[in-house]
Amino acid sequence: MHQQLIKPEWLKIKLVKNENFSGIKETLLKHSLHTVCESAHCPNISECWSGGTATFMLMGDVCTRGCKFCAVKTGNPMKELDKDEPRKLAQALAEIRLFDYVVLTSVNRDDLEDGGASHFAECIREVKKEYPGIIVEVLIPDFKGDMISLKKIVDAKPEVIAHNIETVERLQRKVRDPRANYLQSLSVLENVKKLNPDIYTKSAIMLGFDESDEEVIQSMKDLRAAGCQLLTIGQYLRPSGRHLPIAKFVEPAKFRYFEQKALELGFLYCASGPFVRSSYRAGELFIKNILKK
Repeated sequence: MHQQLIKPEWLKIKLVKNENFSGIKETLLKHSLHTVCESAHCPNISECWSGGTATFMLMGDVCTRGCKFCAVKTGNPMKELDKDEPRKLAQALAEIRLFDYVVLTSVNRDDLEDGGASHFAECIREVKKEYPGIIVEVLIPDFKGDMISLKKIVDAKPEVIAHNIETVERLQRKVRDPRANYLQSLSVLENVKKLNPDIYTKSAIMLGFDESDEEVIQSMKDLRAAGCQLLTIGQYLRPSGRHLPIAKFVEPAKFRYFEQKALELGFLYCASGPFVRSSYRAGELFIKNILKK
């Protein structure tokens, strides 16, 4: 029996909704598109949507894996895929008027031969074709560690490829689907750099499961050894009673400590805070600046 933790006073977020928020929601419904913002119950949804940005989730809203922290629906999509999604995505971007930065992610699609890599790559190419100056960040699955599938994503030339290790090595089996693992995730990031050293790589760690400070720092070192350059660190927030319970709420000072450690280890950028998520707007601003240079 897990004791229910009391949410601390500092773990509050201000909800902001304006015309941008409503416009994005209407556009998504119109084109039958999904966002990880909604599907994963992201706490920053009002901030990002009101600021005119959203993280598009490709290949539907049903994931073939069942990570124990994730709010995205799990099941078998039965190889269904909207072949028109790349065009719909480009059209939605035109309507939202997002022209300089877009984040694309997807559910895991283990039911598809290449994990959906070719479809994901086509979405990147279509966006690039319609908006030649746009910066594309992708948050990708591990594609079961398959190098051929990964190369399809790399060859589509997004500026940033992210893949999340999610938690420290010891807690992988407890937190993630058994088909995912720590070394496989590190190899995805490492292989991106082997295929194209010019692409920026990024990962994310959630805190609040049962990790020690030493384990978090070791994870950072492992990511740096794999060539990872950008990092986000956030607090795990339990989506429902059937998901893993929160072991602890990490105080803001500890997040600042980890951010400093990450920079000392050589990460170009680290966003670290209770509400920070993989696709975090502050990170977009930083990446825009380093790419402009």
